[in-house]
Order: sequence, then structure tokens, then C-alpha cells
Amino acid sequence: MKQVVLDGAVLDRTSLHNTLSRELAFPEWYGRNLDALYDCLGDLCEETELTLRNWDAWSDQHYADRLLRVMRDAAAENDNLTISVE
Repeated sequence: MKQVVLDGAVLDRTSLHNTLSRELAFPEWYGRNLDALYDCLGDLCEETELTLRNWDAWSDQHYADRLLRVMRDAAAENDNLTISVE
């Protein structure tokens, strides 16, 4: 199982998308936005757990809320994806 920890206290939009792209081996066409994230998370074939830490510390809480919704929606559609918030 692949495990990726995302820390809201140190991530911004750019670093988050770069980290996800690198750690989850997203394709070159990954657009680094929420629509593209949903598509790529839905295509994961390997069991993957995304752990979100310090999520309430994210500098843009509106974006953090939308991001979490996208991740949870993708997990509901893809049995290989698990989201946990610490």
C-alpha cells in the first residue's frame, strides 16, 4: 500500500499538487487543479492512503475544504483510495 502524508501547515496549492503528482506518479497531463486531481485519484490502481495532517492550519481554508471534498468524492468512487484526517 502506498501511503502519502500531506501536512496542511506547510503546504500551499502549488506544493500540494507537486507532491501528489510526484508521490502518486500522476501523468504528464496532470493539470494541478481540483478537476484533474479528481480524475487522477479516480484512476489509481494501487491501494493508496492519503493522510491529511494539520488540515485546519491550511492558509486558504476555503480551498482546503474544497480539496478535502474532492478527495473524499474520489475515494467514494475508487476502492483503492482511502482518506484520513488527523
